[in-house]
Amino acid sequence: MPDDVVEDHRRGVQNALRIGWEILASGGSALKAVEEAVVVMEDDNTFDAALGSFLTADGKVQMDALIMDGATMRAGGVGCVERIRNPIRAARLILSESPHVYFVGQGAEQFAAGLGIELIENRELVIDRERKRLAEAKAKAAAGERDHTFAGHDTVGAVALDSNGHLAAATSTGGTVNKTPGRVGDSSLIGCGCYADDQSGAVSCTGWGEPIMKLVLGKWATDRVASGSVPELAAREAIGYLNSRLNGHGGMILLDARGRYGIAYNTPRMAWGVRTKFGEQSGIQIS
Repeated sequence: MPDDVVEDHRRGVQNALRIGWEILASGGSALKAVEEAVVVMEDDNTFDAALGSFLTADGKVQMDALIMDGATMRAGGVGCVERIRNPIRAARLILSESPHVYFVGQGAEQFAAGLGIELIENRELVIDRERKRLAEAKAKAAAGERDHTFAGHDTVGAVALDSNGHLAAATSTGGTVNKTPGRVGDSSLIGCGCYADDQSGAVSCTGWGEPIMKLVLGKWATDRVASGSVPELAAREAIGYLNSRLNGHGGMILLDARGRYGIAYNTPRMAWGVRTKFGEQSGIQIS
């Protein structure tokens, strides 16, 4: 995260916190709170989700998203969608309106359109910053500089606990820069980059997706919470495991049904924020 965009990240997270908290404070569900918080960040081109997403090798935005309800363990996910302004909205419709869990590509878009979501032109999600970033990535690849591990990831996510004691999680991403079209990362896969279960915890991850997928990292962390670990420790252990086992890097937010939370990452910076009845905290690094 370059210095000149730190405040944009902080402000974007704070805006998402405010919307999510307003829903919870008025008695709304955790599921609604995480959906709306993620929508705020999808609409903010600071992040790698929806508007402003990283571009595939062929210059398009392809997006993945997942939302999960800890009370019922119902979930909805989309992969490789190109014509939906807010993928988390489509994921939410799948959760509530379909017996299925996961739709991809045109099938996901057609399902969403059938339930009233407007399909847009992909170019509406592409911004000049990402065209430049793609060109730079292609130039490096042509020069033999190949780095499949970490080229900057701004995946967005939210976890919430509502007044009824229910948890929810949501994650949305545009993937990695110069990715092969059709690639799906961890963000929209249950138990990898997103998971929620009232009996364990709610989690959302960001980072290099392939190692996170291989370790089913979100479920790994919530299983430790279910076994008695506090989220703060479980999150740190999960990121340590990611690094030690597969040299992976990323970050995680983790919340349990008692309102305890953990934030961990092994990258130089990660934008994060927490809001409880005791107040709000946000930052780019954990002191």
